[in-house]
Amino acid sequence: MAGWAALAPVSPRRCYRGVAESSVYVAAWARGRGVGRALMDELVARSEAEGMWTLEAGIFPENEASVALHLACGFRVVGVRERLGELGGVWRDVLLLERRA
Repeated sequence: MAGWAALAPVSPRRCYRGVAESSVYVAAWARGRGVGRALMDELVARSEAEGMWTLEAGIFPENEASVALHLACGFRVVGVRERLGELGGVWRDVLLLERRA
């Protein structure tokens, strides 16, 4: 499998029914081949067809390829969540990005 993409609701509350967290993962061997862009384009198209108005993503700042992909697909950085994620015993900041339909 070259990669996968998914959406998850950010809240069960009705007022947030059109807001989802997006996740896109591409296998190391498939990176740089347009897989991420194809997955993201399909994710955005399907989310808008389903009435989603905002997609959110949380990305470690050092994951430059993912940040670049999201920016190229219409996301914008709206903030930094300090020391939110822990990876390998190290607390990491997480960029919060969003895309409006």
